[in-house]
Amino acid sequence: MISFISRVVAIALATILVSSVPFGWLKPENADAIDLTQKLQSESIAQPVALANGVTKTVLDNGLTVLTKEIRTAPVASVQVWYRVGSRNEKPGITGISHQLEHLLFKGTKERPIQFGRLFSALGSSSNAFTSYDITAYFGTVGSEKLDALLRLEADRMVNTVAGAEELKSENTVVLSELDGGNNNPSTRLFRAVMQAAFPNSSYGWPVIGYRSDVADFSAEEVQYYYRTHYRPDNATLVVVGNFKTGELLSQIKDIFGKVTAPPLPSPIKISAPAIPPAKPYKPGEPILLREPGSVPFLQAVYPTLPPITHPDVPALDVMDSVLTSGKSARLYQSLVQTGLATSVSGSASTLIDPGWYSFSATPAQGKSLKEIDGLILAQVSKLQTSGISASELAQAKAQLQATFILGNRDISAQAQQLGYNQIVAGDYKFSDRYLEAVNKVTAADVQRVAKQYLNPGKRVLGFFEPSVVTAQANNTAANVHKQSFAPGKPLDPAEVAKYLPKSALEAKASVPTPVKPERFTLPNGLKVLLLKDSSSPSITLVGEIKAGTGFDSEEKAGLGDLTAQNLINGTKTKDALAIAKTLESRGATLGFSASRERVGVSGTALSKDLPVAIEQLADVLQNATFPDSEFELSRKRNLVA
Repeated sequence: MISFISRVVAIALATILVSSVPFGWLKPENADAIDLTQKLQSESIAQPVALANGVTKTVLDNGLTVLTKEIRTAPVASVQVWYRVGSRNEKPGITGISHQLEHLLFKGTKERPIQFGRLFSALGSSSNAFTSYDITAYFGTVGSEKLDALLRLEADRMVNTVAGAEELKSENTVVLSELDGGNNNPSTRLFRAVMQAAFPNSSYGWPVIGYRSDVADFSAEEVQYYYRTHYRPDNATLVVVGNFKTGELLSQIKDIFGKVTAPPLPSPIKISAPAIPPAKPYKPGEPILLREPGSVPFLQAVYPTLPPITHPDVPALDVMDSVLTSGKSARLYQSLVQTGLATSVSGSASTLIDPGWYSFSATPAQGKSLKEIDGLILAQVSKLQTSGISASELAQAKAQLQATFILGNRDISAQAQQLGYNQIVAGDYKFSDRYLEAVNKVTAADVQRVAKQYLNPGKRVLGFFEPSVVTAQANNTAANVHKQSFAPGKPLDPAEVAKYLPKSALEAKASVPTPVKPERFTLPNGLKVLLLKDSSSPSITLVGEIKAGTGFDSEEKAGLGDLTAQNLINGTKTKDALAIAKTLESRGATLGFSASRERVGVSGTALSKDLPVAIEQLADVLQNATFPDSEFELSRKRNLVA
């Protein structure tokens, strides 16, 4: 194993750093590169910027909320329309109608009887949509010269979507196929059973995609009623982030969306008979048992006790979650996965418009029981409730949450999504900034208090999946967000598509951006380095390639390249796996390796100030990896289970 990686590291590794930091501590060979590093070293490091900085909020006369933010790093813009409607707004008999309507908004309008995906493709836009509990959102990114056209298409389908019987019939088949695909997954079925028991009297207990008996029975009248009720400018937020001039853009938006009239609220209609299956009475402490063909056993546990997203306890709950489940140094990873008792464990706090939930999921290692794993999870929760957390755990959790937010909002689409979510779910586009300020003020006592208050074992709902027959089918899939899978269908004559494009799309002239070339140099040891500076975010991205991979494996050692890549970060001459994890996770940084056929990929992210730490850790694992036997065996077992 060690000889394998030594052989590979001798081959050049190309590294790209996208960063807002000085690189003076890198020592290139050529003079040009030295001049570059000296120049960068003299520049100040960008400081974290609040997401809401630079955002202009406008409310049109028709009630539409508009959020705009100029970011001129590239000639593109992200356009997103968020509606405050999701499965939370549904009733018995029409579960899943929010998701069905999301599909229908791609089917065409009165003036544009054409699949909207074709129009988005003609604009060069990567457009899609998703439905969740509280929201339905439509999003696309387009060249700035096509921004006007994309806005006009979104305004058109806001109130002019046909959604008739013919459109419903064709798209209902697609949704039913998606629903059946989820129903064939044991993880989805167990999650739905647990959620129904946890929320027997709430729409949060229903699957976002709906119950099949409801979805199959939708009528055009029901869909149109729901559309007229919820798809209106006074129930929506338009977010535009990217390259534009705010004043000019707002004039465009007022001209385009200001003409959209909120339709009169429709008269109530008779909904088809409720078809929600009654939840079986749940006895606390006794797991809901699902026994059928599947790949591996797993458990899911839900505490249906969390407050709404705007509650002041939410930051402390997220710190608690980070301590328990975030990264390899987290308590549950160390007590379950690192010990070889489980192959995976995760947790998450779902805070929404209405009271939400905290959940755990875990997969036991071969030969370990679900009951044993559940007992260990409960023991860790109890330990946190009785003994609290350390100062170092608190500091690390805060750093992780801060870094995760910054690293997750570096591109225009992610920023637009966060702003839309803040406005629709939390009621204020500035919510994230206030949230991060609150995270910084969380104390260890706060974490212990919320753990006691919200993780009440008497209110927990537990589910076990036990394979009756072991199959190769994967167990896990997302069950709470449904994303549109757009397929444009058979090719159409471009002239036919062009007939329905806004005039501005046909007149637009694309600007040719100036190519951004990275600085290049080679270190004395042969390492090729590329540096690309980006001051738009106080963060760095590190990408590299090693000429190695599964294609280098011999027949007798198939899988060696994969296992080698996985174990690079599991110990060096001076650090064990936990020490490496703490070095990175205490700063919210990431570093990982993945093997493909011809290469081992290197990926890492960190805040700008932590670039030296990330580089030093990368160099350490590449040169000094020791591949401890215990870590290697754990990786082997996880791979066999997967």
